[in-house]
Amino acid sequence: MKIKNPISASLSFDQNGIQHGFLKLPHSDDSAAWGAVMIPITVICNGEGPTALLTGANHGDEYEGPVALLDIANTLRAEDIKGRVIIVPMMNYPAFRAGRRTSPIDNGNMNRVFPGRPNGSATEKIADYFENTLIPLADYVLDIHSGGKTLVFVPFAAAHILEDQTQQRKCEAAMQAFSAPYSVMLLEQDSMGMYDTSVENQGKVFISTELGGGGSTTPTTNRIARQGVLNLLSHAGILSDSKILSNSILVDMPGDDCYLIAEHSGLLELTTGLGQEVSAGQEIARIYDVERTGISPSYYLAKHDGILIGRHFPGLVKPGDTIAVSGVIR
Repeated sequence: MKIKNPISASLSFDQNGIQHGFLKLPHSDDSAAWGAVMIPITVICNGEGPTALLTGANHGDEYEGPVALLDIANTLRAEDIKGRVIIVPMMNYPAFRAGRRTSPIDNGNMNRVFPGRPNGSATEKIADYFENTLIPLADYVLDIHSGGKTLVFVPFAAAHILEDQTQQRKCEAAMQAFSAPYSVMLLEQDSMGMYDTSVENQGKVFISTELGGGGSTTPTTNRIARQGVLNLLSHAGILSDSKILSNSILVDMPGDDCYLIAEHSGLLELTTGLGQEVSAGQEIARIYDVERTGISPSYYLAKHDGILIGRHFPGLVKPGDTIAVSGVIR
């Protein structure tokens, strides 16, 4: 017997017009014996057409997605679209409310628990609801990320290399239509359990972003996020009045050496800035021993020619932290 997910929607996914409501996840804790996690959701429908599923705060300390999607949920009109737009501005709502990457309820990382479980932890239940209810409704899926509190990136939209070349070309076209300053064919260090992978496995057009970081937003990254959403909706044929003007720089990540990983603890000094070109063997960073003076720093060098697209944000690092991320301009 199939286990039913306990999450219920307070709105219809098929009703024309604009609806604002909640995904209600029953949750009992010390503050409410018969309580619930109320995840805000907006559904905008107007007749036949494609469906776009738009999400932010997959990680709770990444804010460009919530800023852009809360604004678009307030301003997008049903008469301006053809089809359906499903907006979940704060996908991992408990993590978002706590200002954490992961959920304070179960320490769940939403982007590592897919496909989820209907009888699992709170994070797994949310993932299962997306896996079996929301993703199947969608033709296009956009998940807006940034670096959170520990990373910062040049603003980019991203797609992945897929076995299905037709699907990959559609994802690449959507990525470029988003029109971020950079468009990256992103090589994940581990794609198991990711929302991205679940969406792609269902054959949908999927793109994500990394739009800055450091646990906050900027006027520039918020503008890129808002306009990128409208550009994607226009590309999908859902919205007709957005003009896509893309001069995005295309970047590939050809191998694991695009990730520079710390092997020492200490104080980090980046000696190359985001967006700067690097050459193989060029110094990118230093890590200083903070236990005593008089010890030379450990030097970290670029492993290939390319461009720096991401970096560690806090000043202190430990072994295993990603210091820098690089790519190759196509």
